[in-house]
Amino acid sequence: MAHKGRSKTSKFLRKNPKSAAKKRKYDKEYRKREKGSKAPNSAKKRRLNKEGNRRWAERKKRGIANKKGTGDISHKKDGSLTVENKTKNRGRNGKNGRSTKK
Repeated sequence: MAHKGRSKTSKFLRKNPKSAAKKRKYDKEYRKREKGSKAPNSAKKRRLNKEGNRRWAERKKRGIANKKGTGDISHKKDGSLTVENKTKNRGRNGKNGRSTKK
C-alpha cells in the first residue's frame, strides 16, 4: 500500500516505514476478519451470500433485476418480500432505531 495521499496519516506513514508496515499488517488482518475475503467458508460470509442470493432470485422472479429505478424489494413484518418504491423503502428508518417494516 503506497501512502500517496495528503492526509496527516499518509504523511506520517511515509516518514515512518516501521509504522506503515505495522498498519499494513493490521489492515490485512482486518480485511480478512471483516470482509471474509481470505476466509470464504466463514459463517458470516455464507450468511451474507445466502441473503444476497435470495434477494437476487426474488428480483429476477419479479422481473426487476438489472433495471435501475424500477423498484426495490422490501421486507414485510411476516418475513415475505414485496416490491416498493426505492425511496420509501430505504428512507424508512425506525424511531429509535426500531424497524418499521411494512
